[in-house]
Amino acid sequence: MRYPTPRELAQAARALADEHPRRARLRRAGSSRAGEPLWLLSVHPCGPGGPGGSGSAPDGGEVLVVAGAHANEPVGGATALALARHLAAGRPAPGSGPRAGGGWHFLLCADPDGAALHRTPQPRSLLDYHRSFYRPPGPEQPEWAPSLLPPDRLPPETRILTGLIDELRPVLQVSLHATDLGGSWVQLTRDIPGLAEPFAKSAAELRIPVETGASDAAGWPSPGPGVFVLPPAGPDAPRSFHPEDTRLSTWYRAHRHAGATAVVEVPMWASDLVDDPAPHPDPRGALRTLADRLTRDAALVAAVRHHADGPPAEDDPGSEALLRAVDWTLGLIPGITTEWTGPAAPAEATAARIHSIDAFGRRLSLRAAAMLLRVLRGRGHPAAAGLDRLVTGWCTDFAARFQARPVPIPTQVEHQSRTVLATYTHLLRSL
Repeated sequence: MRYPTPRELAQAARALADEHPRRARLRRAGSSRAGEPLWLLSVHPCGPGGPGGSGSAPDGGEVLVVAGAHANEPVGGATALALARHLAAGRPAPGSGPRAGGGWHFLLCADPDGAALHRTPQPRSLLDYHRSFYRPPGPEQPEWAPSLLPPDRLPPETRILTGLIDELRPVLQVSLHATDLGGSWVQLTRDIPGLAEPFAKSAAELRIPVETGASDAAGWPSPGPGVFVLPPAGPDAPRSFHPEDTRLSTWYRAHRHAGATAVVEVPMWASDLVDDPAPHPDPRGALRTLADRLTRDAALVAAVRHHADGPPAEDDPGSEALLRAVDWTLGLIPGITTEWTGPAAPAEATAARIHSIDAFGRRLSLRAAAMLLRVLRGRGHPAAAGLDRLVTGWCTDFAARFQARPVPIPTQVEHQSRTVLATYTHLLRSL
């Protein structure tokens, strides 16, 4: 099995709609900046005559599942298809009842332009994954753009997504994400009691570690291992090591309609180090060491960056997008290292949390180097050889340090699907 492309997702969705015309419908929700279609597959498990009449529950029981919001995290499309097939076959989600009569709507790929630049359908190793790596800068990411741009400058992909949220008014929005190396975790914009147990059970059965100290949710309340809830607003609210304000993202848009959002992360390569509950003996010392390493690594990439200046090659029109992403990533690093070494750095932390931060820092410099390497190779620049050795070495060290083991794509899909259905079930119980 490999990760499907946006075109393959659309073809499979069209076939599903043709096979189940009373339960499934595919429509074009809009177009990307490059004119690529964004497809929405809607499935009503009970058919148009089931609970909710036309397929829409009167109390707002719709579910919106968003895949492909990050170009380098392609598993979401495969999960969306698996869930759609499950529901279209007449197997409703657990917890069916008066509130479960709405439709399930799958945005198959929120960023098809980005997906076209990240070309790793079946990566065999971390190095293979990074050979064709692409992750757009924050302002070009559909979910994060509202936290970084004024409303009149939002990209069309963001406007399409927010339009769907306002149209469907989902009781639950699920955003399907993945991490290159680590464990699985869930971020919630509102607590969903009881979710931690089935989430942990699925991860244990599938041998996927639970990332108990995810750097993306640093300081967030955690009702159970690997489940994190967005903290309440206020000047003292804890922040993760990111410049974006989650409350301005499309994740929080569902709250306008009394809904909630769950972000489900699964790893491509697993590491048990991110599930280590032991107290770390010296978190602040470790963070100073990690900050120093990240600063040095970023400087190595920045020293090569100027070689990429000049007109793009005619056969590589994506080079400008890659360079914007390189510059954005490098630009994040000084603020992150300052936060790691500042007064807000934790005096106490688990080994899992420090390992998660370690992985976060490694992937920042590695991603910048990998995307820059693609540009230099496309331009035939001699500096590509040295940068290639750097990327190869960093990938090897990353995998070795974290004792990485591959998680088969079907396993990623299974765990993500189980977690989505469990989230829906427990949300309905809490309403």
